[in-house]
Amino acid sequence: MVQEQFRQGIGEFNSGLFFECHDTLEDLWHGVRGEERLFLQGLIQISVGFYHLFNRNYKGAVSQLTRGISKIDRYRPSYQGIDLDLFTRQVEEWRALADRGLRGEHPSLDESLVPKIQLR
Repeated sequence: MVQEQFRQGIGEFNSGLFFECHDTLEDLWHGVRGEERLFLQGLIQISVGFYHLFNRNYKGAVSQLTRGISKIDRYRPSYQGIDLDLFTRQVEEWRALADRGLRGEHPSLDESLVPKIQLR
């Protein structure tokens, strides 16, 4: 995996630039094969899920967060220097908020509370 581009995508995610993160990681994903490819796809889907969530597209958010979690779950407890146990639990909490929105509730969404991807 190209570390500079990977770190850029993580930085974009952590800054709330979910669409940009998606673009950066997808560019990287196109050139990756093997186990890293599925991992990147999971991160991309989680980023897209947050993008949908903050645009109040709850159906898209639930779908993408669910798909992303299922992909990165197999890499737990950690992968590429990321504590996936913690990150996955946090993303699951946001998926639950998106699910509430899908059911017609109006969940409070504070973008500053989105989990950060911590690289070791």
